[in-house]
Amino acid sequence: MSNRIEEAAVTGITPQEIAQCETLVRPHIRRTPVVALAGDEFGLAGNPLTLKLELLQHAGSFKTRGAFANLLARDVPKAGVVAASGGNHGAATAYAAMKLGTPARIFVPTVSSPAKVQRIRDYGADLVIEGDRYADALAASEVWARQSGAMAVPAFDQRETIMGQGTLGLELGQQAPDIDTVLVSVGGGGLIAGIAAWYAGRIKVIGVEPSAAPTLTHALAAGHPVDAEAGGIAADSLAPQRIGAQVYPIAARHVQGAVLVSDDAIAGAQETLWRALRIVAEPGGAAAFSALLSGAYKPAPGERVAVVISGGNTTAVDFARTR
Repeated sequence: MSNRIEEAAVTGITPQEIAQCETLVRPHIRRTPVVALAGDEFGLAGNPLTLKLELLQHAGSFKTRGAFANLLARDVPKAGVVAASGGNHGAATAYAAMKLGTPARIFVPTVSSPAKVQRIRDYGADLVIEGDRYADALAASEVWARQSGAMAVPAFDQRETIMGQGTLGLELGQQAPDIDTVLVSVGGGGLIAGIAAWYAGRIKVIGVEPSAAPTLTHALAAGHPVDAEAGGIAADSLAPQRIGAQVYPIAARHVQGAVLVSDDAIAGAQETLWRALRIVAEPGGAAAFSALLSGAYKPAPGERVAVVISGGNTTAVDFARTR
């Protein structure tokens, strides 16, 4: 099979194409585990839960899937790659570039957590801190790409990125074939678009967003991507200005809705994951789980729900000391 993924309209991403992408990236990514739980442990009697622990992926998040998909499926120039990120995508791109021997320059905003900044440095990338928000880092990365000839690796709004993230859906389908619903945290939307494209309506896919960064919620209401607020506790991973233009058609077709959660709910989910399971997740990684704990998403009786826990780039020792 060729290492080049055939071009097609982004709205036409199929499960077969995601399976092809999965074969391409499989040697470079981890098959992250799932944990089956009784819902009554968390006040959800009669609702079996499955947690997909993607925070155990290389570089700490699902972003590694999309990063490898880009570097393996596209022609990387000698100048290497450039990425803008709140932190996790930057760490993933830096990791993939390190493993494949490719130069990388990563732009992050000042809101990026120290843990994510350190991970990027540890992987040997050239790190630039630019502006207060993701949009500022993105603009600076675009200037560098034009000047240097480096290949941009988009965080979410790009075909290979979406297909790479879709491999998580493929993996979850193999590990938990009987689920009815999957809850997915949403920032720019690459992960939910990939998962939704994989399932293609076979199960219910629900987005979960911080109330302070409702990109998908606003887009679904408007019928197209629009600017939204970009703040809150998870601003370093779930707060772009708007949902991706290539993400939106997939979400509009295959995502059954989005719910909003407060910063307090996200922090409570972080604490519950630590107390009940000794899982240390960053705010963006815990957001989807918070929808269940807070009641923002209420499953029907007997509904089998999976939750993606992705994002472990926080300082575990400091987190534990505060809980």
